[in-house]
Amino acid sequence: MLNPVENHSLPRTAAFFDLDKTVIAKSSALTFSKSFYRGGLINRRAVLRSAYVQFIFLAGGADHEQIERMRAYLSALCRGWNVQQVREIVAEALHDLIDPLIYDEAASLIEEHHLAGRDVVIVSTSGAEVVEPIGELLGADRVVATRMVVENGHFTGEIEYYAYGQTKADAVVALAESEGYDLSRCYAYSDSATDIPMLETVGHPHAVNPSRALRREAAKRQWPVLSFDRPVQLKKRVASLRIPTWADRPGVPSGTALIAAAAAGAVAAAGLVWYANRRRSVLARL
Repeated sequence: MLNPVENHSLPRTAAFFDLDKTVIAKSSALTFSKSFYRGGLINRRAVLRSAYVQFIFLAGGADHEQIERMRAYLSALCRGWNVQQVREIVAEALHDLIDPLIYDEAASLIEEHHLAGRDVVIVSTSGAEVVEPIGELLGADRVVATRMVVENGHFTGEIEYYAYGQTKADAVVALAESEGYDLSRCYAYSDSATDIPMLETVGHPHAVNPSRALRREAAKRQWPVLSFDRPVQLKKRVASLRIPTWADRPGVPSGTALIAAAAAGAVAAAGLVWYANRRRSVLARL
């Protein structure tokens, strides 16, 4: 159970979310492989290999060494890609590919943290060109992601910043220093044992759909373990959050509005409407 709305006289707090298999049901980067193929960036063999890598990823059988090989493969694969073309492909396919993969439970947690006054930060090993649009779709306040070296508008294949393992934890600490977060009151969520350093930095770590290694560590440290298994389209979630139309017209009071304003849950309801409208505006731009 989340803590209530933050006391604004206290230091700020945040909730840090890993992305793949924590917020969405697949690998964010590999999900776009078919779109990159249609855009002429990769060949059919690369699509098939990406599908295999996705399978290993979903099966939870990828250890640190395999993940490093995947990183090297994907880095070499994107060498020479036009950065603007990648962004356009991601923007065009984002709703169709990512929207249906978002866990309902994760989306609800993001909403709850926002309503409690906490920032939401996505911290992902996937590339920024993929993670940043997903972060916007989710309504995240900030994004930490891997950045590739770019020269003359093209990826060189070299990595400028790799958001993985201890580097993720360092990014969380740096954000806390720059934004004034009290890490002892912050939250973090991940499925992978490679994110243990990040989970250790906050006062409220959570294992989500954990790998066997993370499940063992969570049991040892008595960290909460969450199971997310309900991917849902954001448009359907937004529709389910809708409340009577007077709530969208604060300048036109009604009897129902006055009653609701007097209710104890009015603040939460208003927050849900604000968040739903924010999410809807993002979807409308896609």
